[in-house]
Amino acid sequence: MAESDFWDDANKAQIIMKELTKLKGTVDEYNRLKSEYDDVATLIQMGYEEGDESLIPEIEEALNMFIADLEDLKLKTLLSEPYDSYNAILTLHAGAGGTESCDWASMLLRMYQRWADKRGYSTQILDFLDGDEAGFKSVTLQVNGDNAFGYLKSERGVHRLVRISPFNAAGKRQTSFVSCDVMPDIEEDTGIEIDEKDLRIDTYRSSGAGGQHVNKTSSAIRITHIPTNIVVQCQNERSQLQNKDKAMQMLKAKLFLMKQQENQEKIQGIRGEVKEIGWGNQIRSYVLQPYTMVKDHRTNEEVGNATSVLDGNLDPFINSYLKWNAKK
Repeated sequence: MAESDFWDDANKAQIIMKELTKLKGTVDEYNRLKSEYDDVATLIQMGYEEGDESLIPEIEEALNMFIADLEDLKLKTLLSEPYDSYNAILTLHAGAGGTESCDWASMLLRMYQRWADKRGYSTQILDFLDGDEAGFKSVTLQVNGDNAFGYLKSERGVHRLVRISPFNAAGKRQTSFVSCDVMPDIEEDTGIEIDEKDLRIDTYRSSGAGGQHVNKTSSAIRITHIPTNIVVQCQNERSQLQNKDKAMQMLKAKLFLMKQQENQEKIQGIRGEVKEIGWGNQIRSYVLQPYTMVKDHRTNEEVGNATSVLDGNLDPFINSYLKWNAKK
């Protein structure tokens, strides 16, 4: 950074600055953890020297905080793939189950928003298509925060819900499915060139609140890349041009990631082609009736408090996935 020509290439300089900020954050986190460790050791030594058992609760509290922060730092060391530190773009598609699945998509959206809130991340809905009676047929959420993609890549796949449906007059148990696709939000130039002849661009009216602008202007954008059948959509920005720019950015990121993969299985994962959205293909099951349990079928991680998970307490599943993925 001290070089006189450092800012001649603004894009390169910003990438270096971003990397510097990340490295400084890692060093600061280590120093904070070392300080916590020293504080615990000092408290223990004081307790022994003074024979003061009243320090035990304070020691236990400080030790538990240190262990939790240590585990969090250990998990971050598993986020070593190229785009783990990036923001994430997460898309949910309702599958088998009709209105029940659309409602399930809205429950999952809330779960991811609550998880992001707990981590101090910001969220932004880029696009959505309402269900006929409730919920969403599809919804795209951007999650902004350090390592957002590294954590949320664990969510890519089909999510299964079992419950007594509020939309079933007979009060019977019903199973529904929603697929989740996750990609990093790559803002820098990836070098991907797209031929305009390979694109089908459709405009439509935004679905959300917004008064006359939303009701009378077709500002939302849907882009289909014909050779790969990748579809990206954006309706969040204020103008059609801004929505098109964001959609093109998403498309280029998907094409770039596909180009980097070495086998067809990984390509399908990036494109979100997670098999049929139905029986036998789920990565995780959420059971609300006749008992409550959430189980990840890849790692066998189980949590009995399904309500807590749906309130955004996803870390046990994310952590177990990162450990499982590191051993593959």
